[in-house]
Amino acid sequence: MRRILVGLVALAATLDLAALPLRADEKPPKGPDEDGTKPALTRIAGEGLLNSHAFGFLTELSDDIGGRVTGSPAERKAEDWGAAKMKSIGLEDVHTEKYTIWRGWTRGSAEGEILAPIRHKLHVDAMGWTGSTPAGGAEGDVVAVNMFDIENESKNVAHLKGKVVLVTAKGKPSQNEMNLFALFGDFLKAAGQAGAIAVIGGQGGGRSHGMNLTHTGILGFNADFAVPVVSMTAEDQGQLERFLERGITPRVRFNVQNTFTNGPVETANVVGEIRGREHPEEVLVVGGHLDSWDLAEGTTDNGSGIATTLGAAEAILHSGQRPRRTIRFVLFTGEEQGLDGSFAYVKQHKAELGNHLGDLILDFGQGPVKGFQLGGRDDLVPAFEAFVKTLSNFQPVQVDDKVESGTDTLPFSIAGLPGINMLQETGDYLYTHHSAADALEAQKPDILTHNATLMALAAFWIADRPERFASPWPAERTARMLRAQHEYEELKAFNLWPYGDLGAEEKKYNPQN
Repeated sequence: MRRILVGLVALAATLDLAALPLRADEKPPKGPDEDGTKPALTRIAGEGLLNSHAFGFLTELSDDIGGRVTGSPAERKAEDWGAAKMKSIGLEDVHTEKYTIWRGWTRGSAEGEILAPIRHKLHVDAMGWTGSTPAGGAEGDVVAVNMFDIENESKNVAHLKGKVVLVTAKGKPSQNEMNLFALFGDFLKAAGQAGAIAVIGGQGGGRSHGMNLTHTGILGFNADFAVPVVSMTAEDQGQLERFLERGITPRVRFNVQNTFTNGPVETANVVGEIRGREHPEEVLVVGGHLDSWDLAEGTTDNGSGIATTLGAAEAILHSGQRPRRTIRFVLFTGEEQGLDGSFAYVKQHKAELGNHLGDLILDFGQGPVKGFQLGGRDDLVPAFEAFVKTLSNFQPVQVDDKVESGTDTLPFSIAGLPGINMLQETGDYLYTHHSAADALEAQKPDILTHNATLMALAAFWIADRPERFASPWPAERTARMLRAQHEYEELKAFNLWPYGDLGAEEKKYNPQN
């Protein structure tokens, strides 16, 4: 065998192997220069860059509607707005697709104060779908628990009665981050039942990123808790932690008032499309999420994604180009509660998923797009790299096959389709994410215009290329992929894993499991 290899190396040195013809299955994928899509893409780029109304859409959504918690009157107003915008730019078959979430929630007031060893007002906001203190508030001593050992903390909650719990992160984590986050829900239930007054810790105990900002959010997939849980600014939380480290027990007072509905509430995804000229039954979903949190205007999470989606649709329509296959634009709701809208879409369209090409989502804030993540579909990377190579003068981007589980790509990846995430620069998003800084001022119009144009180009190319871009993988292959992408533990922890235990074929591909 060694002599054969040496001989082949010598032969390769004397031949120009690059000049040899490739077999059909070895030919490199065609990009827009070769597959006939470039003239249409050029027209779309011109419309997207020169005639975009994306920032105007974002301004209306941010200023005229504002924060849009799923199931709230503001979110329903946003559905009507989204449908009207889709019709005004010329999308076809505009409609809403209704579904319900398990329970509605409305934010009330949240106040906090250190009573001892000093008097100091605390900056706090309630986490979503969490409860209230008694009317008028309650006070107690602060007790620390360790998020990195939260499983054991859940078993020892008796001492938390009448206390305010401060969640910290000390030492080394006992499990991966998402597993700990899932276990945090068990701790919150146990702490509430034990009589804790309130919990300080935000999303799993992580601090905010400073600038005196709190960051709200939900504490699990479709999860609610009777105990009040608050996000506190890094500056105030740091002071409490320093007192405890010095052996001083702070005493604090909280008054948190929120309300729940008595049962499920209705919401809806907003849908419109550009019908394909040759294969209208084949569908690429393109979108972002219409719902937001409510400490500000919901601009960067995810008003920017909605404006990008509408701007992309507008650029394609105004270019006069119609793709071979259908592009279905979807403004999802319920993303912040557990990707509820995209899971509802996959469920409602289950019979059609065999004809879907995947989905394309922007939901990482206000920054420029720096890459595309193809949701576990490593087979599609070469073709997509051929596409982005054509864009090198417009906007250099990278391509990989990573699964993004934190947004509306995940249900499509679970279904074996490419859930394509438009990865963005997130330096500023650290501050605006779920915070009072999530307002229109955070989004630069030129970056939004570029992102919308890039989404339009990617969507049209996927839908218009001569060869079908993707078909769903079978369940066994999808399960192997999700395990290889290290998604199994998280999906299992949140009861989202749809496949059975490891089978013989899977074990063959995943011997470490």
